[in-house]
Amino acid sequence: MTALLPNDTASAHISRRAVLQGAGALIVSFTISPAASSQDKGRAKAAGTAVKLAGSLTNTPYLDAWIRIDADGSVTAFTGKAELGQGIKTALLQITAEELEVPLDHLTLITADTALTANEGYTAGSHSMQDSGTALRNAAAQAREILIGVAASRMNVPAAQLKAASGVVIAPSGARLSYGELVSPTLLHVQAQPVSKLKDPASFRVMNRSQPRIDIPGKVTGGSVYVQDMRLPGMLHARVVRPPSYGAQLAAVDSAAVERMPGVMSIVRDGNFLAVVAEREYQAIKAMRSLAAGSKWQEQSTLPKQAELAATLSGLPSQEFRIFEKPESSPPDAAATALEATYTRPYVAHASIGPSCAVAQLRDETLTVWTHTQGVYPDRQAIAEMLSLPPDRVHCIHVQGSGCYGHNGADDAAGDAALIASKMPGRPIRVQWMREQEFAWEPFGPAMVAKARASLDSSGRIADWEYGVWSNTHSMRPGPAGALLAGQHMALALPPPAPKPLPQPEGGGDRNAIPLYALPHAKVVHHFIPSMPLRVSALRSLGGYMNVFSIESFMDELALAAETDPVAFRLKHLDDPRAREVVTVAADRFGWSGRQKGGSGRGCGFGFARYKNLAAYCAIAMQLAVEHETGRIRVERIAAAVDTGQAVNPDGIRNQIEGGILQSMSWTLYEAVSFDDTRILCVDWSTYPILRFGSVPNSLDVHIVERPGQPFLGCGEASQGPASAALANAVADATGKRLRDLPLTAARLKAAIGV
Repeated sequence: MTALLPNDTASAHISRRAVLQGAGALIVSFTISPAASSQDKGRAKAAGTAVKLAGSLTNTPYLDAWIRIDADGSVTAFTGKAELGQGIKTALLQITAEELEVPLDHLTLITADTALTANEGYTAGSHSMQDSGTALRNAAAQAREILIGVAASRMNVPAAQLKAASGVVIAPSGARLSYGELVSPTLLHVQAQPVSKLKDPASFRVMNRSQPRIDIPGKVTGGSVYVQDMRLPGMLHARVVRPPSYGAQLAAVDSAAVERMPGVMSIVRDGNFLAVVAEREYQAIKAMRSLAAGSKWQEQSTLPKQAELAATLSGLPSQEFRIFEKPESSPPDAAATALEATYTRPYVAHASIGPSCAVAQLRDETLTVWTHTQGVYPDRQAIAEMLSLPPDRVHCIHVQGSGCYGHNGADDAAGDAALIASKMPGRPIRVQWMREQEFAWEPFGPAMVAKARASLDSSGRIADWEYGVWSNTHSMRPGPAGALLAGQHMALALPPPAPKPLPQPEGGGDRNAIPLYALPHAKVVHHFIPSMPLRVSALRSLGGYMNVFSIESFMDELALAAETDPVAFRLKHLDDPRAREVVTVAADRFGWSGRQKGGSGRGCGFGFARYKNLAAYCAIAMQLAVEHETGRIRVERIAAAVDTGQAVNPDGIRNQIEGGILQSMSWTLYEAVSFDDTRILCVDWSTYPILRFGSVPNSLDVHIVERPGQPFLGCGEASQGPASAALANAVADATGKRLRDLPLTAARLKAAIGV
């Protein structure tokens, strides 16, 4: 390693041997074990109890898999989750520092590394705090009590009379022992207990306090942070020549001239996988372009007509899952008012600012891959299968990437680098995708169609509700090697895994399709479409964004029909007190009751949801203006309220909600993947526009509803749906025209208002 490695990588690349040999440390073995041994489970079964541990301790119960204390008193925490720009490194360090009673600057956090950390699957679904944060909090609290117990024995003082502070256990007499003095080789090699002595939130000194995010300085000063920044000794640069379209077959390639180009070390061909390796990066780029020009591909016209996308999706064979049904408590009012509406979403790209990248090296029969994947263990499984290697000979280390929440090209770049490195042992291989490759080949967020029908009784309440959503799968991530482009394009091609719906209660295309509102009669159906016209997978919030957009737009349409204020209409149908409080706080902070009357090009809108109906609550009020001459929408101010359970880093929560709102605005106003019958057409920023700085609202205020002592609720994807609905509802308020097809472009709005 060199000083040119990203900051995260420098801390993460600690050998397993070095960890295990730490003299005097509180850890001598790193155990990633099942939740309980068969013997433990047998005892629990015999006692008639179930082994239930907190968060990810359920699957990785040994404390030494989460906490390490060295003889000098320094502490290392481990998490299987990855820092993606959501700020979890800072929050997880705060949690550990608080419960273990150590100074924050004495802590190191090692993230997602198949040689060092627990297998926590993917960093996805706003699960990091709920799973890893909860595990670390309980592990740290139990480690603290173990240390106090050791100190009590040495001091001959009852443990109840001792306290821990700043990495030291202190007796009433003032005698003290540091954690480093208390360590012993196997002290934390014990299974976690179901109950921990957690600190009272009233005594917090680190949690629920805003802390500067440790991942930010390098990003804003041009430091070495991302995998794109990695430079290893002797590293070679590779570029892949991608097929021009899905299913294209490499018919011929003329590589002779390319082989003679300066710096070119190798041309790698394996079936439809074609790449060039060079000494320097620009040499690889020039060679890639020359190689692409000398390649001939046979293409197929397999894509649907973009203008008929909604009808195509609705007409494809689907599997119906009735995910919610509530019988009516009384017959609907005969005089009920009935409404119906259809909403659509196009394919959406991740549009990562930095194209995907990975570095791989085969050395001493072990393949090491540095990757910005969101799942190092699934990537290891896929790469091992693709190269016919035992999984223990593949080592995946997460390094941050410059942009992405979801399944973009990161896993594919890791597969590319691994395949090339396997053919060129010894030297590190860096694969950097080009911008046009990222747009053309990343898995998109699926296009979707939603249809809603409801009726109102004579009192203006919803009497019955029907909702259906049509969608592909929302996850085609690795494990299976066929999920990687390299695996699909090899001569011995591996088929993509069969698409599957993600089960409720979290769901995929049907995420948030079940309304949180109290309804006497409701039916919700997920029409799962196995056929995938375009390559799709996970995009931030999965189906939650589209379903909340549709449901919350429809709630406004129903409120208008009931001649009721939209916020009052929502409150009339909400029983959950936390939901009601979030809605009320957002409305009050926005000044909803005193807002400017809609029309004449200016309007206000509201949106609410509890993400997945089991994570954070979020409500958003928005004011915007519409230019009638151009159809341009200008968002002026936003007020949001969020309930995330126990807050850890309030500023980090605001970062997440603000960022989610801005990303949602971009999706809602601008973003749509374009294609013809053969190729993806949007391959740069002019053909795939996103929100620019000039369109950021004048004010964006996020208000956190305090919930001391409550479980962590993931908030990273809580604001996307409510923001889109608030925007659409504000457009309707401003213009009197309801737009139901995303994105709400200027052209569509001009057509709707007849300018």
